[in-house]
Amino acid sequence: MSVFGKLLIANRGEIALRIQRACRELGIRTVCVYSEADRDAKYVKLADEAVCIGPASSLESYLNPAAIIAAMEITDAEAVHPGYGFLSENADFAEQVERSGFVFVGPKSETIRVMGDKIAAKKALAKSGLGMVPSCDIKDPSDSRALAKVAAQIGFPLILKAAAGGGGRGMRVIHNEESLQSTCSVLALEAERAFGDGTLYAEKLLAGARHIEVQVLADRSGNAVHLGTRDCSVQRRHQKIIEEAPAAGVSAKMLNKVGADSVAACAALGYRGAGTMEFLYDGRSFYFIEMNTRVQVEHPVTEMITGCDIVALQIRIAAGEKLPFRQKDIAFSGHAIECRINAEDPDTHAPCPGMISTYHPSGGPGVRVDAHVYAGSEITHHYDSLLGKLIVHGDSRKQAIARMRIALSEFMIGGIK
Repeated sequence: MSVFGKLLIANRGEIALRIQRACRELGIRTVCVYSEADRDAKYVKLADEAVCIGPASSLESYLNPAAIIAAMEITDAEAVHPGYGFLSENADFAEQVERSGFVFVGPKSETIRVMGDKIAAKKALAKSGLGMVPSCDIKDPSDSRALAKVAAQIGFPLILKAAAGGGGRGMRVIHNEESLQSTCSVLALEAERAFGDGTLYAEKLLAGARHIEVQVLADRSGNAVHLGTRDCSVQRRHQKIIEEAPAAGVSAKMLNKVGADSVAACAALGYRGAGTMEFLYDGRSFYFIEMNTRVQVEHPVTEMITGCDIVALQIRIAAGEKLPFRQKDIAFSGHAIECRINAEDPDTHAPCPGMISTYHPSGGPGVRVDAHVYAGSEITHHYDSLLGKLIVHGDSRKQAIARMRIALSEFMIGGIK
């Protein structure tokens, strides 16, 4: 099977432009779907074809599977790339795409379904030998006796999580039994509204543990590799702000082991495409917390230290191609850091929509900017506040930090905070 002739990008913002660039390099024609609010977006103007799929509301546009599949049908697109967020980890959407005769750039729908349920994911991957954070299912959030047993089994502090949660949402840190009792039912309702599933579980809170993840790639023939680690410990409200690769201060032996364990887990799952195994690291051991079955926001830091184009590889794998390398062929070079650039008030962290009046991105050796905005772009309140990502690469972590400080000082965005 050859690489596709035409691919539809079912997303917006910087990831839509990133996918579009990979397609253009591969010689694939692109179809961009957009909401009425994104009519003037850069990636819409650059697409070979563009289809408006609804009003600004995500529910009526980017989260509308029927509209996206209809756009594929009328444009004769062969495949769809979901990017991250929106429908990227929606197993029902992936299944609808497959049933409609198109290719979903990502894992099989059944894999997404299992990995999307964090409880089921842990049970599936525990068999592959990955270390797990002590956890306990919560069958009835209103059952006080059962919750008391959960507290006794795990101990405090613990973290309460929605099984279908993601992106830092659906989580609460709990310090005592009274708080557990009062929070459980509330969080279950919130999870039901946000994710359509109110199932909860409790997990031991590993205070001070680092958030380290492993990038994996697997093809349809069963070949799998890892592209090293990323440290995503700098977070606000459980959402990543700064990411770097590789994870510093961890022995080569430990890094090799968590990489090999992640590849083995992929093989056990029959995984295909790009994915990320996320772990907590307490200085002694790695504990699996979840798997993301899509491209990550922070994928550029891995690309910078490996030279691999993860998005292009996703597309090639979806088209049936085998991985062009084996684990022994992957070389790691230097250190990379990514800072997310958000339209937010720096003091209150409140979203700051508005019109960008001036835009001067950073430059220089080892500097990369993945962004979709320009002077004159309107940042609306309808979507998340991510404007883009500033990525730097250096021969060492020290050099990467120095380059990032310089690049941040040069980055100028006016009109919004």
